[in-house]
Amino acid sequence: VQLQASGGGLVQTGGSLRLSCVASGSISSIAVVGWFRQTPGKQREAVAVVASGGTPSYADSVKGRFTISRDNAKNAQYLQMNALKPEDTAVYFCGADVDNGHYIGRYWGQGTQVTVSS
Repeated sequence: VQLQASGGGLVQTGGSLRLSCVASGSISSIAVVGWFRQTPGKQREAVAVVASGGTPSYADSVKGRFTISRDNAKNAQYLQMNALKPEDTAVYFCGADVDNGHYIGRYWGQGTQVTVSS
């Protein structure tokens, strides 16, 4: 199973970006998908997570600005980021708990850089 993330970039404060992540490989189902971010010297933190058929959960710092969504038919997940702030600058990773028909494993995308200029 591989996750491919895309959509990062440089944006000004108040701007928007949409991150995408597509899973490929031996996939029976995807239980949970999420977006995480990490800055140098800090631990990776959860930004938004949603289980299949569940209600999304967001970090307090992004509530009301970010929206996570998923397209189960495409094995894809998205993160719409609005009203971006310089403190949102980080490498963003998508993650997913994937059932490959034998076991459920957690997989990660390669990370995509989001930079918000002030």
